[in-house]
Amino acid sequence: MHCQPEYKHQVYIWSKSIQTCLICDECTEAAENVCNVCETELPWLMEQCERCALPLPMDGLLCGQCQKHPPAFNQVVAPWTYSFPIDTLISRFKHQARWPLGHMLARLLTQHLQHRFDNAELSRPDCLLPVPMARKRLRERGFNQALMVARWLSAALDIPHNEHLLLRPHETVAQQDLDARTRKRNLLNAFALAPGTQVAGQHLALVDDVLTTGATAHALARLLVAAGARQVDVYCLARTPKPGT
Repeated sequence: MHCQPEYKHQVYIWSKSIQTCLICDECTEAAENVCNVCETELPWLMEQCERCALPLPMDGLLCGQCQKHPPAFNQVVAPWTYSFPIDTLISRFKHQARWPLGHMLARLLTQHLQHRFDNAELSRPDCLLPVPMARKRLRERGFNQALMVARWLSAALDIPHNEHLLLRPHETVAQQDLDARTRKRNLLNAFALAPGTQVAGQHLALVDDVLTTGATAHALARLLVAAGARQVDVYCLARTPKPGT
């Protein structure tokens, strides 16, 4: 039994509708809501430190900080440097609850990761772990941007995420207000694993919006490695041009 009458004429195809670029407001057919011109002109992170993704003059090098004090994480994957317009887009996503901007950036990060998975440049992690936010700041902002990015990546890449494994039981001063050395002291004993957590032998990926000095990622990775994690990577939207800025 057919409930709908036959219709042989061309119908409207929603998937090919014209949308608006979230950066320049021009019309685009791109599913990511960013036109080709704007996507090309984004501050793509090219030459970088092989460990922490700090922008460097050439590829295949380790920055001085990673040589002197190797971080607990294996590598950082970030498509862009934290400069215009990425810095503005992330700020509006975080501080003005412009979730479509965050979703657009997460979709582009998904493409970046999938390309590297397909080319065997990266191994797929067993689980994505969003960087936890202090309870006070979570109440003020109303959402954890790292958790939202992790959820979007999880759905698009078909990789599980766990938003309850990492805890931030102690309130700390906002990292953005501190220099590199103070950031490390500020994070001492700031994080914990949920009771009964089992991560032995797992490849995990921390998810955050921006990596600045790497102090937060290092503290979390050290905690996971101490609990038996085989490898900890970091996925984020952007990397600051140099620590402390």
